Formats: sequence, structure tokens, C-alpha cells
Amino acid sequence: MKTRKLFNYALAAVAALFMVVSTANAQKADIVDLAVSQDDLSTLVAAVKAGGLVDVLKGDGPFTVFAPTNEAFAALPKGTLETLLKPENKDQLVAILTYHVVAGKVMASDLSNGQKAGTVQGENVDVAISGGKVKISGANVIAADVLAKNGVVHVIDKVILPPSMR
Repeated sequence: MKTRKLFNYALAAVAALFMVVSTANAQKADIVDLAVSQDDLSTLVAAVKAGGLVDVLKGDGPFTVFAPTNEAFAALPKGTLETLLKPENKDQLVAILTYHVVAGKVMASDLSNGQKAGTVQGENVDVAISGGKVKISGANVIAADVLAKNGVVHVIDKVILPPSMR
């Protein structure tokens, strides 16, 4: 139980640091550059590169990205990430990554409990709000409203899968 509490405190500290650094750089950095500047999003950056989505997420947007942390990727079943990063699995990787992106700039205040938001992948994410905490398809939002020049990032603690891939 103590380990879980320490993990939660560490996660909160990382999220707070991300928000401070990101807010300071928001006017200059696009979503990709913002993610690159955060050590805790390096796995996401590697996946975006492998999926060939860098240019898209550097585009005008606006985009809303639900960004899984390195810990979120590490929690996937053993070998899953490595398999997804192989060139022959690029379509599957792109489907998962684009399920984390909504067209438009959606701030936390724009979300409502029970809402469904259409993703770039084509399927909806589910929004659940309870006790002031927001979940996106079961993933906890640990840092919200991190602004970039081409959208907004919400950091999440889980990689979410489209319903068609579950």
C-alpha cells in the first residue's frame, strides 16, 4: 500500500512539473515538441515516430491528445509494445495512437460525465467524471489542459484501446 501511495505522489509530481514546463512553452511548442520535452512521454514519442504521425501532430490542428505516460505503456502485456513498434504492425499502432486523438481543442471544462468523443481513429472515447476526477475510456487524467500552439494535451495513466481492438 505504501508503494502505491509513493507511486501516486511521484505521478502527481511529474504531472505538476509537466504542466508548469508545458504552460511556459505552450505558445512556442506544438504537441510533438511538447511531448519530446517531457521524459515521461518518451515512449509515446517513439510510438508516434514509428507510426509516422509526427508531421500530422505538428500540423495546424487543433488537436486534443490523451497522452499515455511511459508507465502506461510499461503496463501493457509483455511484448505488446515491441510488437506494435514493428513496421509490419504499423496499421495497428496507428489505430491505437489515433484513438488517443480528438480533432479540435477540448479543454477539461468542455467535458461532461457520460460524454462520448469521436476520435481521429473513428471510434468514440468515453468520458467519466466523478468526484472531480476525469477518466477517458478507463484511463485517469493525471494532468489536464496542457496547452500547445496546435491544441491541448491531457496526460493519462493508461494506454486506451479502441473497442474494435479489445
